[in-house]
Amino acid sequence: MRLEIQLFASLRERAGRSALVLDDLPDMLDVAALKRELARRHPELGDLSVVRGVVGTSYVSESTALHPGDKVALLPPVSGGEPDKAQELAHGLFELCPERIDPALAQARVAHADCGAICMFTGTTRAENRGKTVLRLEYEAFDAMTAPEMARIFERCRRELDAGDGARALRMLVQHRVGTVAVGEPSVVIAVASPHRDLAFRACRFLIDELKASLPIWKKELYPDGQHWIGERS
Repeated sequence: MRLEIQLFASLRERAGRSALVLDDLPDMLDVAALKRELARRHPELGDLSVVRGVVGTSYVSESTALHPGDKVALLPPVSGGEPDKAQELAHGLFELCPERIDPALAQARVAHADCGAICMFTGTTRAENRGKTVLRLEYEAFDAMTAPEMARIFERCRRELDAGDGARALRMLVQHRVGTVAVGEPSVVIAVASPHRDLAFRACRFLIDELKASLPIWKKELYPDGQHWIGERS
């Protein structure tokens, strides 16, 4: 896939041009992966973590899929200030990840001086399941529905645990893989920070249980002699 990316303000100055053309991009690419590829090919752009993606004339999430012909722009923080990451994490932040997840980075993102507890859950690919040797997993997601459904799960979590400000504050990050996941690699990472451990433990357990029950992501196990969609009756 070939994309032209428009650059503005500090990004335009660092690149020395107002647009970059990237060839030989994967057919399956989202905004987060595009930013990683830009950072690899054009390190002069610097840190892209607070840069927002735009397709057409609308801001899009990191997990938004890109297609040939899309008009893509990358916007550094506007003059009003950087995005309120603290507020995003307080409400709950969800990311679909086409590449390997680093649990340590997830933990670092929720860490805060006001939080004395960080609870982590990492789900990894087992080498054996249902009596069969697992070669790898393949995850498929209904992209347009995952973020809204996860937002509802975050909302239920805050409501049922009576989360709020001060001692009842939560900072929540959920990352889930899509595509192929090798044995031993993380497929889902949940990081929750709170001033006290009880709320962090309870929120982390709530999020993984609810995610497994209703998030529209499907898992297929591949074996030496076949494959199986988990959840279907064999």
